[in-house]
Amino acid sequence: MTTVSSQNAIVLVHGGFVDGSGWEGVYRRLKQDGYDVSIVQNATETLAGDVAATHAVIARQDKPVILVGHSYGGVVVTEAGNHPKVAGLVYITAFAPDAGESVASLIANPAPGAPVPPILPPQDGFLLLDKGKFAASFAADVEPAQAAFMADSQVPWGLEALNGAVSTPAWKAKPSWYLVATDDRMIPPDAQRGMSKRAGSTVVEVEGSHAIYVSQPGAVAELIAAAAETVKVS
Repeated sequence: MTTVSSQNAIVLVHGGFVDGSGWEGVYRRLKQDGYDVSIVQNATETLAGDVAATHAVIARQDKPVILVGHSYGGVVVTEAGNHPKVAGLVYITAFAPDAGESVASLIANPAPGAPVPPILPPQDGFLLLDKGKFAASFAADVEPAQAAFMADSQVPWGLEALNGAVSTPAWKAKPSWYLVATDDRMIPPDAQRGMSKRAGSTVVEVEGSHAIYVSQPGAVAELIAAAAETVKVS
């Protein structure tokens, strides 16, 4: 283990249907290596609310921030990353929208043959995934009992968050990194490649599911650490 004293703090942002506890494995590895790490617990009801909650965590840091988002969390960090304390962005199999884009617009026209996430019809303004199809679509390489727990502990995802559009994408002004999960059945890998190329991200590809941050925390932590050690703040 190599212990570092990074000049950057790390803030982790979860996506839809889950909460921040899924970051535990990544958190432990980064903490073991000496990083300051915080995890945002977003309600995922509205994009504006999630950006505000993320800003609150960023503001508490006493170092520049590497802001990390998984899935819908990528939309949050794309907007919240405009905070002056944010020095760089890391996308973990995440949406990386341009101005005016939302998750809803990015998934509106899937490529022929692309997997369709098993999202149930909305109820009271919120979405959930079909529990019986959760593991195969979201967490195919997660230990079955843990994937079942994730399915049964889903956080309802608000339609307002799904439709929340980015105003100014932070990746246009700040460096970014992107981990493509090549077996993702929620966000097609080719869509990930397209978004990461558009953002000018430094890209790594790892074989894994949409829940790669749970199943392969070492690979995810490695990319985050690389970002933290690359961004030098004067």
